[in-house]
Amino acid sequence: MPLPFPDLPRTRRTVSVLASDGMAPFELGCVVEIFGIPRPELDVPWYELAVCAETPSDLRVVGGFTMRAGHGLDVLAAADTVIVPGVPDVRGEVSAAVVAALRAARDRGARIVSICSGAFALAAAGLLDDREATTHWKYAGLLQRRFPRVRVNPDVLYVDGDDVLTSAGSAAGLDLLVHLVRKDHGPGVANTVARRLVIPPHRDGGQAQFIQAAVAPVTDDDAVAAAMTWALGHLSEPITVAGLAEVARMSQRTFIRHFGRQTGTSPLRWVISQRVAASLPLLESTAAPVEEIAVAVGFDSPVTFRHHFTRAMHTSPSAYRRAFRPPA
Repeated sequence: MPLPFPDLPRTRRTVSVLASDGMAPFELGCVVEIFGIPRPELDVPWYELAVCAETPSDLRVVGGFTMRAGHGLDVLAAADTVIVPGVPDVRGEVSAAVVAALRAARDRGARIVSICSGAFALAAAGLLDDREATTHWKYAGLLQRRFPRVRVNPDVLYVDGDDVLTSAGSAAGLDLLVHLVRKDHGPGVANTVARRLVIPPHRDGGQAQFIQAAVAPVTDDDAVAAAMTWALGHLSEPITVAGLAEVARMSQRTFIRHFGRQTGTSPLRWVISQRVAASLPLLESTAAPVEEIAVAVGFDSPVTFRHHFTRAMHTSPSAYRRAFRPPA
């Protein structure tokens, strides 16, 4: 039998995705959009995608159409990254053949990924035993009951366990897939892909998400938004509530009230989140010491920077840098 992916340069990562009868098409489409479209303009070795299925027969897809995968489980297990985008029945049993393929892939060092209910397949294969994992919030309780050895976290967009990664439902899969590109090719390439998809390159979500807080929409006639815009341009300088209120031409009390109504947080907490966000590209793309980055984004000391960074990102600035500096 010929080896799968025979013509790929060694520097290119191969990706396989499992299609199944009765599946919803969105998560599979996300995988195809990220990994299946050639991107020569990025000037990096892109991925080779194989859509795989347990059988060569037509697969019924939610929405009333059918599809046929081009490869079987042997190709699924042979890829560098194996993705399970969902299972059609979260209360049903995963076939022994799929379980064996997932275990074979893991045994040979593949990176295993699930989107939404795909976590049930990984759990059935024992790949989530004694690990933190996530799935769609409405399935989290069931996943925990069916597989008690899994440490289910229902409150995050995705969990990066390095060799095994799981995401929450549907659109959170896009966050995880862009995260994979980021790990493989660095932040510049991932951000470009995200822009092509018209999605944020990072999205707030919780543990080990490595994301930046969103900036509230800015409109020309919004005094609070004008103060926020001013703050973003002066993050390296001391910023006080009094100063922001002055830019907004409000009293401090009125400004705090309007700011909380618009953003759901306090002015100083928002400033801290933006300073942490501003530090991410510096950690990702420069070799500047953490102490210099702390000053550049407006923290009064490296200790304060590390405290707020760790609280927001659930990792340290140095660990974040090691995870996301582009590979040599």
